[in-house]
Amino acid sequence: MSTESGRETDPEQTGTERIGFVQGVQAGLRSWRTVDIVVAAVIGVAVGVVFWLWNIVWSVTTPLFVAFPPGQAVVYGMWLISGVLGGLIIRKPGAALLTSIAAASVSAVLGTQWGMQVILDGALQGILPELVFLAFAYKRWNMGVAVLAAAVAGLSPALRDNIVYNVTWPLHYQLTYGVIVVISAALIAGVGARLLTTALAKSGALAPFPSAKG
Repeated sequence: MSTESGRETDPEQTGTERIGFVQGVQAGLRSWRTVDIVVAAVIGVAVGVVFWLWNIVWSVTTPLFVAFPPGQAVVYGMWLISGVLGGLIIRKPGAALLTSIAAASVSAVLGTQWGMQVILDGALQGILPELVFLAFAYKRWNMGVAVLAAAVAGLSPALRDNIVYNVTWPLHYQLTYGVIVVISAALIAGVGARLLTTALAKSGALAPFPSAKG
């Protein structure tokens, strides 16, 4: 038995909690239904079309940020909504990753200036919010968790874009871009996905899911 910050911890209790956590995640993986897979695919297709349209928005708005290119990251958050939304709606292990890859794949098929590598981006941007939902044992889905999941997802483009696309920018441009991407992700993908989930729940569209309660 050990003491931390004046509180005693029982190793056996801690071990039991860890086992319960793992078993809970495993049960979630086994509980996937046909409707879950279908809805994940539908979300992916719908958001993938939005992504394709957002590619156009990005291209059209690029000239507006010639004086300060990192500023364009304010609109980046839309590209990060799929994983967060899929996780919030389906609420099972793997939902964020599946919907994010599906959305990126649809965007790639429809055509994008970044080619097929957007599928890799989709995978990375799905894994990161998945890890956040995992950290909460797939049991907490409030606004705070949604915003955190989206912000963490934003770390992927915040780093990768600077390495792949913005390598010639000065360091302060790269840092500013990364910060704006994460903030945009938190606001657009995090807050947006949480509000959209609530709206869908109120409409009755989420009846087959635990998210029907909001």
